[in-house]
Amino acid sequence: MSGSNEPVSRREFLRTAVTAAGACYAAAVGYPVFRYLTSPAEQAMSLAAVTEVTLQDAHTLAAGSVLMFKFGSRPAMLIHHKDDTWVALDAVCTHLGCTVQYQPQRDVIHCNCHGGEYDARTGKNISGPPPRPLRPYVVKVVDNGVLVSRA
Repeated sequence: MSGSNEPVSRREFLRTAVTAAGACYAAAVGYPVFRYLTSPAEQAMSLAAVTEVTLQDAHTLAAGSVLMFKFGSRPAMLIHHKDDTWVALDAVCTHLGCTVQYQPQRDVIHCNCHGGEYDARTGKNISGPPPRPLRPYVVKVVDNGVLVSRA
């Protein structure tokens, strides 16, 4: 079409509509594939950059409670058990990547997405679909807080 006021033909309109719909479909399919393929590289870079985190005043955390924090770009949890032991674990379910929660009344880590459960002391998967245990971190209680580092 040149700059005239001619009406758009049905064929030209359909060609433009089909092209636009095809581009939207390609983007809708392509973006999740792109994110799936790039996320392992991003996770590896973020974990390689961070080797330890100091959680200020975390040593005052009440026994039987949890503190959620970021280890690099990933959520993690610091659990202060009632017997005064400390555990730090990755807070991302190994099944589909949902964030898990600590349930102190049952002393388990639970994933609400598909019902997966992990041992709150070791991170070992104990029920549900998770294929691997949660990644453990090394915990050291220091004067001004808690130092969490890669195992």
